[in-house]
Amino acid sequence: MGKTATNLVDEGFRVSLVETAFFDGKFEIPHIDAPKEIIIPEGMVPFSIRERSQDKNDFVCFYENDINFREILINTEEYVDDLKRFPGIVTPDCSLYLDAPLCVQIADIYLNRAVGYYLSQKGLYVVPNIRWGDERTYKSDFLGEKVAFQGVDKHSIVSIGTYGQIKSAESKRYFREGLEEMLKELEPEVVLVYGAMPDKIFGGLYDKTSFIQYPDWTTRMKQK
Repeated sequence: MGKTATNLVDEGFRVSLVETAFFDGKFEIPHIDAPKEIIIPEGMVPFSIRERSQDKNDFVCFYENDINFREILINTEEYVDDLKRFPGIVTPDCSLYLDAPLCVQIADIYLNRAVGYYLSQKGLYVVPNIRWGDERTYKSDFLGEKVAFQGVDKHSIVSIGTYGQIKSAESKRYFREGLEEMLKELEPEVVLVYGAMPDKIFGGLYDKTSFIQYPDWTTRMKQK
């Protein structure tokens, strides 16, 4: 029984990826050290269609349906050499559904950092993807800390994705509030943005950091 339980936990949360990691906060989120220098991607390509990046100068990102990158969460070790063909990656964008239990939202933040930490230790250039769920993840009122921003250094480079995340009025409100909190908490020098940047969400924030926008892959292909 004990061995089976241990294997199930490891398979689901990939604890083997973070055996040498430092952990942040009361939930012990794996810490990803900021890169020594800030590298700005030429473009971004989603993980599941990375072969379409003809010159392989794009950063690999995970702004797509979770099922499309499930394998890298389960078998991270097998993708190290493949991903080294690219100049960098953005950590997995595990969905933090607003109606999901808080424990699930925190688990997805953990997986984001765990995979990113492991790949950074294997020599890949890693940019943390910052994703928050409801206000319990990005405000300290509920947990005593802002768990969505744990495991990431201040004053560096991070990435966010709006693609598919700002469709409803409710999602727009949560995105704007979380973005404001992220900028206050991490004070990033550079924020990569995959997807649209509507003024209703980003207005009044342009002086807080250097935003660099990337079109989603479909839009990018239409622009060619």
